[in-house]
Amino acid sequence: MLVHIPELLTAEEVSLCRQRLDAADWVDGRGTAGEQAAKAKHNLQVPEGSATARDLGGIVLQALGRNPMFTSATMPLRVYPPMFNRYDVGMTFNTHVDNAIRSVPGGGRLRTDVSSTLFLTPPEDYDGGELVIEDTYGAQPVKLPAGDMVVYPGTSLHRVNPVTRGSRWASFFWTQSMIEDDRKRRLLFEMDMSIIQMRMIVADDHASVLGLTTCYHNLMRMWCNL
Repeated sequence: MLVHIPELLTAEEVSLCRQRLDAADWVDGRGTAGEQAAKAKHNLQVPEGSATARDLGGIVLQALGRNPMFTSATMPLRVYPPMFNRYDVGMTFNTHVDNAIRSVPGGGRLRTDVSSTLFLTPPEDYDGGELVIEDTYGAQPVKLPAGDMVVYPGTSLHRVNPVTRGSRWASFFWTQSMIEDDRKRRLLFEMDMSIIQMRMIVADDHASVLGLTTCYHNLMRMWCNL
């Protein structure tokens, strides 16, 4: 399930992130990749644990907390601290799948049920650099406005096409979901969106809204893994 989340960050937050990233130290991105992914990866990253990564990661986490679509699409249990990458001209990340388990800085592990990419560069500022995700509908190229985010299953093969002009900056991270199965998450997300649409047409206490909402929460009780 691919979900486009528009305007996760405000224009002011995007501007602040770009100012901080412009002054950041960038390192070889292969340092945070698994053995298979490192062979396919050619980009730059802000070091994990740096002041820039912590501060900007906090901005992203606050934005996630106020965004109901992110909650509905991912059913988050734990979120990996957001990371930040950069693709200059000629840089790319060939087709790969993300590691199933990530060691969380500070201790513990996280299962990467859902992958997220938050775009920080306006699409007109660079050529190439599309995130291409392979899902049940084929290869889906994604190139979004700055501040917009896409979430997709961590099980998906994906790549970043080579940048041919400009520089593409983004934040990326993973979510361990309360709902492990992507098919079940999709059903709950679609049901939640239908409930929201129905509430715009009829009263919240209408029998159809109450019935769907009851089904939604009872399915969550059956499927949640806490």
